[in-house]
Amino acid sequence: MTDGSFTLLPDTGEPGFGVYIHWPFCAAKCPYCDFNSHVRHQPVDQARFVQAFLTEMKTMRALSGPKTVTSVFMGGGTPSLMDPSTVGAILDGIASTWHVPDGIEITMEANPSSVEATRFHGYRAAGVNRVSMGVQALNDPDLRFLGRLHDVADALKAIRLAREIFPRMSFDLIYARPNQTVEAWERELKEAISYAVDHLSLYQLTIEEGTAFYGLHKAGKLIVPDEEQAATLYEATQEITAREGMPAYEVSNHARPGAESRHNLTYWRYGDYAGIGPGAHGRLTKGRTKIATAAQKHPETWLSAVEQDGHGIVEREDLDNEAQADELLMMGLRLREGVDLARWQQLSGRDPDPDKEQFLLEQGFIERLGNSRLRCTPAGMLILNAVVADLAC
Repeated sequence: MTDGSFTLLPDTGEPGFGVYIHWPFCAAKCPYCDFNSHVRHQPVDQARFVQAFLTEMKTMRALSGPKTVTSVFMGGGTPSLMDPSTVGAILDGIASTWHVPDGIEITMEANPSSVEATRFHGYRAAGVNRVSMGVQALNDPDLRFLGRLHDVADALKAIRLAREIFPRMSFDLIYARPNQTVEAWERELKEAISYAVDHLSLYQLTIEEGTAFYGLHKAGKLIVPDEEQAATLYEATQEITAREGMPAYEVSNHARPGAESRHNLTYWRYGDYAGIGPGAHGRLTKGRTKIATAAQKHPETWLSAVEQDGHGIVEREDLDNEAQADELLMMGLRLREGVDLARWQQLSGRDPDPDKEQFLLEQGFIERLGNSRLRCTPAGMLILNAVVADLAC
């Protein structure tokens, strides 16, 4: 239980250690979503899943050793379908497995359609101090197109509740939707900023294999903006959010200074995190090796595996220094703060290729921050994968 007060621990700039909990269930599958989410038409046995989460935590603790948790994130799926008592039991389990100081960020994802004031108060009492909501659009036709179960009125109600109950709040929007003009997106984004407290996640619509949209797109029945139009929308997004005091600190994430997502910074700064639950991924350091873990995706199969073996891990890989250096570069260049060059050099055992770096510098795709950091420019962010590929070789 907590009281209403909350003071966030300061960001030290260190990667930290996060705990990610994956709740895999949704009320409906969105046509653009390729996340590990599943619809069940019978009530989920939450007590049984809680016990499995607690059991898998013990396996992760054996891999991680003693750690101080700097953030917790409950993602999905739709974690706001969990009972508040389920959330409380999971958070209590984390606190009994690792050291959890007061004042760390504890985030839960929520959908506006599954929000009630009593549940929000229950999540807050359980220890959640930041909510991240999947709003996705601020007009009803596009919400229907995206397969969302809420309308704009539901979204605004959920945003108001979140602002009243939680110390910190973020919500997501998807842009580069079919027939979306820059002018329409500017209006929608400015409206979103007027509702936001301190953080927005703004994602371009991508067509992912295995989704309903993929089949429609392949058949020519779903046309999304081309690369040039998508780039124009991206550039408008950067300009508007910066002007309104919520600049990008990562490719798709925007925050007022000091309100960046601590948990996601752990990923992008290439810290360690324990991934618990169906389909969850983790990175845990043992000596000079980083262990990459991935769990069974199917919820009930994961559940049976945990009950039998103590975990649902189906993939485990020991990443050598070269693989770690590549991941550090791939993650860190997403950030406005860039990559710690000394850390990359220590892992890779080399300096960046001078010819490739010089070329990217001359093209205006990267820049040095003194001698200690390297980052993408706004132009480089538009071709991030190509920049990473060049520097990693």
